[in-house]
Amino acid sequence: MAKLPQGIFGAIQGKLKNIVGASCNGISYIRSAPQKSNKPKTLAQINNMEWFKFLNEQLTPFHPYITIGFRNQAKGMTPLNVATSRNSKQFVIGIHPDLQVDFSKLVWSEGILPQLYNPLLSLLEPDKLKLTWQHDNSSATSFDDQLLMVVYCPALEIADGFIGGTERANLECSFQFNPKFIGHDLEVFVSLTSLDRKKIANSQYLGRLHAL
Repeated sequence: MAKLPQGIFGAIQGKLKNIVGASCNGISYIRSAPQKSNKPKTLAQINNMEWFKFLNEQLTPFHPYITIGFRNQAKGMTPLNVATSRNSKQFVIGIHPDLQVDFSKLVWSEGILPQLYNPLLSLLEPDKLKLTWQHDNSSATSFDDQLLMVVYCPALEIADGFIGGTERANLECSFQFNPKFIGHDLEVFVSLTSLDRKKIANSQYLGRLHAL
């Protein structure tokens, strides 16, 4: 059953026979209802479906950071849609069922702010890392640019991190991550956003750490 919450001149919500009314990002539209098919899927179709399913699963732990990282790129799309598009070519490697990811190619933020200059990552304790970087004299930077860090544990499929609280001018930070990560390999990433969130840097892969 379809509804007309704004009267006969408003948008349709729901299904009316073979017409479906919906909205996305404030834009109302109608489309034909999908037709069920009894035809068996081809191997190429199965591979394509499994590939996109795998990509979405790999991006899921990064959703909180993607929401900020691609908010300025999402014109008529969601930040997750943009992230899916940006990572659809290099991040996932192989063919189903042997799919893998190259974390050095992961992009979860994209923008015009300069990245951290000469970042250096080290492990202070089994559950604590330290990041240092150097001054960047670029006029495009600001002392109060905020740091975003993501520490991802592939074995547990869990991400930990923070958004803000450390400024570019600090030149260093330490982060005590989830103690469950101890004993596992960790993939570490960083980005920067302006204080008003209107500008952001491209995400930066810092490398792999083993939490001893």
